[in-house]
Amino acid sequence: MLERDGFRIVHFTVQSNHLHIIVEARDTMALARGMQALSIRVAKAVNRILERRGPVFADRYHAHALRTPRETANAIAYVLGNSHIHAARRGHTIRPDAIDPLTSAANRHLVAQPHTWLLRIGWTLGLPDG
Repeated sequence: MLERDGFRIVHFTVQSNHLHIIVEARDTMALARGMQALSIRVAKAVNRILERRGPVFADRYHAHALRTPRETANAIAYVLGNSHIHAARRGHTIRPDAIDPLTSAANRHLVAQPHTWLLRIGWTLGLPDG
């Protein structure tokens, strides 16, 4: 489900008890339908792997529209670096150049190429030396 009906997953990270996903959506309806489809697909996969039934997600998603290059750069850094943040909270360190295998940085084949200027180019203008 890289891209479907005006909804595309651009970046993600899988954590032990939650996901962070950066998506592009044509409109609010495409976002709602895309997130519903993604939730169902993930829940079915998790239940199949764990040989269980029932709900996987306790809550709905939290949507936040990224509006500026800096905000977008910060969001991408947060999503792709989330395992480093959680490791630090547990008192562990991860090599700064290590790529989390449970992110889109390590699995580009699982995400779509962004279409919007902000996620293709604009975010690079929000980098500290950009």
